[in-house]
This record gives sequence, C-alpha cells and structure tokens, in this order.
Amino acid sequence: MSERPEQRKDPVDAIIDQWATVRPDLDTAAMEVFGRIYRLSRAMGERTEKAYARFGIGRGEFDVLATLRRTGEPYTLSPRQLSATLMLTTGGMTGRLDKLERAGLLHRSPDPHDRRGLKVTLTDKGLELIDEAVGAGLAVQTEALSGLDDGQAGQLAELLRELLRTTEDRQD
Repeated sequence: MSERPEQRKDPVDAIIDQWATVRPDLDTAAMEVFGRIYRLSRAMGERTEKAYARFGIGRGEFDVLATLRRTGEPYTLSPRQLSATLMLTTGGMTGRLDKLERAGLLHRSPDPHDRRGLKVTLTDKGLELIDEAVGAGLAVQTEALSGLDDGQAGQLAELLRELLRTTEDRQD
C-alpha cells in the first residue's frame, strides 16, 4: 500500500514505518488495513457507548432493545431467539433482560404456545428509548463518515462487506 504524498500520516503509518526499519522483509499491507480497522472499531465503540450512556444503557442493552425493535410489532421474541441473534449464552442474556425489565424497558411474559417458554416484549418506554438511542448512535456514525463523500462511503461499505464475507467464508 503505497503512500500518496498528500496523505497525512496516522499512528498506523508510524507502526508500519517501524516494521519497515527493523524487518524490511515483511509485507505489512494486511497490518495497514487491520490496524486501522481495529483502531476505528475501538474509537467508534467508545463514541457509541457515550451516545447510549445518555439513555442509561450500554452496548449490550442497546443490542437487546434494538433486536426487539427490528422485529417489528409486537416487538416480541423468546429469550432463546434473542440469545441466538446476539450470540450470547442464556445466562448472559438473563442478566441483560433482568436489568432492562427492572428499568421498565421490556417485560417478560409466559409464551401462550409453550408452557415452559417466555416471551420478551418492548414496553412503550423501551420503544421510545431505543428509537432515540438508535438515532443518537447513527448520528455519531454519520459524523465519523462526514470526511468521506457518498461515493467513498459506499465504496468503503462494499469493500468491508467483501472482506467480511471472505473472512467468514474461510472460518468453515
């Protein structure tokens, strides 16, 4: 990945330069990409957490509420469906559900089709909160992309989609 003269150096460039000095035999192209992805993910995770904190929730709680919201009315899933979607253990899910239920953002009720099962449903308060929180999170993300034009943002999304797909395909 060759540097163009007009590009500003970032911390990843400094790391790449150090490796070039001590190990000029290394091909650091992958490090240039993944070093930036890692740093970007960490920075955006912190910014997004701050946006959600204004609503009294963290990323984990946001994920539960957003998953319920995305299902559409009546905004209901079983704890097992939520666990599978969010790749959480049932124990981890129970803790999140307990906290969100205590806050009045969702409620659990018996599943009318399964005597042993439960259904988790967003409350009106939870629906209002998640709609505001998702807007706040998207505002943070949109601001981060403001240095790119629409074409660049679209191209970046396509490149990352392809990288993610090929990476996940190789896990099998």
